Amino acid sequence: MIKIRFIAADESVQDIEAAPGQSLMKAAVDANVRGIEADCGGTLTCATCHVILDGYWSAQVPPPAPDEIDMLDFAATPPQPGSRLSCQLQLTPELDGLQVRLPASQH
Repeated sequence: MIKIRFIAADESVQDIEAAPGQSLMKAAVDANVRGIEADCGGTLTCATCHVILDGYWSAQVPPPAPDEIDMLDFAATPPQPGSRLSCQLQLTPELDGLQVRLPASQH
């Protein structure tokens, strides 16, 4: 299992465990993580699964595809360095211990 820590805008923390191979968004939705709305269900047609990775974790995942970058322009909270859509991040064993920040709002 992969351990993931979600840090909300108010600094509250929610720790979950998830199986490798699923998206970060799916793991968050399955664990009822507050702050991940995932309105489109992972089809890359919304930006309601916006997360922010710090520099270390950003370097551990593949760079965003152009479609993801374009969709981040529609995020309720403006994108910043490390902004990603969690539906586009596949969990691998290398991401064990992943920490992600959640924006103040997804809508």
